[in-house]
Amino acid sequence: MNQPHISNLLTPQQVAKILGVSVETLNVWRATKRYNLPYTKIGHLVRYKSVDVEAFIQERTVQQTSHV
Repeated sequence: MNQPHISNLLTPQQVAKILGVSVETLNVWRATKRYNLPYTKIGHLVRYKSVDVEAFIQERTVQQTSHV
């Protein structure tokens, strides 16, 4: 089993900065399950795997097509 390295865990502050949203927005997303952005709870701490954040961004990337 491949264990994630602890340095691959991001704080809500780091994820908010990467996504350009507030920490409160992340809190709302978790509480309402608005978006499927997986997170890990360690006691009362919330952490995000960097690969999950990257996948979240990738899933929402829109490819523009040119119409000629």
